Amino acid sequence: MVRKIETALVQAGRAPVKQYGFVNPPLKRGSTVLHANVAAKKAVGQRAALEPVENYGVMGSETHFALEAAIAEIEGGSHAQVTGSGLSAITVPLLAYLNTGEHLLVPDSVYGPTRTFCDTMLVRFGIEATYYDPMIAPGDLAALFRPNTKVLFTESPGSHTFEVQDIPALAHVAHAHGAKVFLDNTWGILHFAPFRHGVDVSIHALTKYPGGHSDIILGAVVVNSEEDWRWLRLGSLQMGNYASPDDCWLALRGLRTMHVRLKAAEAAGLQIANWFAARPEVARVLHPALPTCPGHEFFKRDFTGACGLFGVVFQPRYSAEDVVRMIDALAMFGIGASWGGFESLVLPTTGTIRRTAGTGRFEGEAARFQIGLENIDDLIVDLDQGLAALRGA
Repeated sequence: MVRKIETALVQAGRAPVKQYGFVNPPLKRGSTVLHANVAAKKAVGQRAALEPVENYGVMGSETHFALEAAIAEIEGGSHAQVTGSGLSAITVPLLAYLNTGEHLLVPDSVYGPTRTFCDTMLVRFGIEATYYDPMIAPGDLAALFRPNTKVLFTESPGSHTFEVQDIPALAHVAHAHGAKVFLDNTWGILHFAPFRHGVDVSIHALTKYPGGHSDIILGAVVVNSEEDWRWLRLGSLQMGNYASPDDCWLALRGLRTMHVRLKAAEAAGLQIANWFAARPEVARVLHPALPTCPGHEFFKRDFTGACGLFGVVFQPRYSAEDVVRMIDALAMFGIGASWGGFESLVLPTTGTIRRTAGTGRFEGEAARFQIGLENIDDLIVDLDQGLAALRGA
């Protein structure tokens, strides 16, 4: 039986009611697992690398396995591996899949720490990355593949500038060249089904909406085949990847309310994005659900909804200093990294991103907004006075 997403979020990773236990799975911490005898230890050890069996702490506990089962079901995959952070959910599969002398393709709009990892650690390991326009046509992408290209990395929407990629078309090209398709699907959780659109490895920062309260650091990688599970799981164990069971337990708790939180963030985000779009100070809004966002047509085709994170590009007459003055004037928007929590946040975009393929150019200075769960009218009043500061009033 395939469960609807609301049901899966409530029930996935939990013990059946017939066990008459607490509603939530227990939090289990530990390093050493004891066995009844040597034969029992040997039997468990033969299974523990690829199965959810408690054998040693770094291989996971019941708490880890419950979260992994839930994330795999939500994503429509067969297996999930939790990691210590969203960034490690990116670096672990890259290191697990790539060998010295190989090549990968990365969108120019990629999350900054992903680019840093490709340009430093992977370079030291003899692995080369080529950055491509996230809005590239499939035929032009094909020309970038080399005999040693093993991974097509995608991120849709793109970090800060929200380009929505044509994942099915790009995945078709990658598979024709024998490459795996990775997707950072953090923005699209619940709204983009990666394995229905040609993705092999789906990546999430569970820090964001699954955690939901800005108090955990956690990631997850999801796959949908036994071959990919072997690459991912064994690579993760060999690198000593480990996620805090406390954070896993909190993420499990966050999952139970994520659907209602995400629906509220989507509605508020769209209302405020449309409010920005009508303002004379704004050149365009980079919200995938709006026609002014690159790749909007792919969003309409492939996504079932949005979250509360988007960008705003201001009219060219406003300087970076004007945007900073606006941000500093806001009372209800925290200035901080990350997103997906209950609180509203803002960050200036201009000067904080790197591009090497000539992309990400817009009319004016920009900022990224995360819309939280505050009253929308209160947020709009605050934004209105912030725009007054932008104008120099």
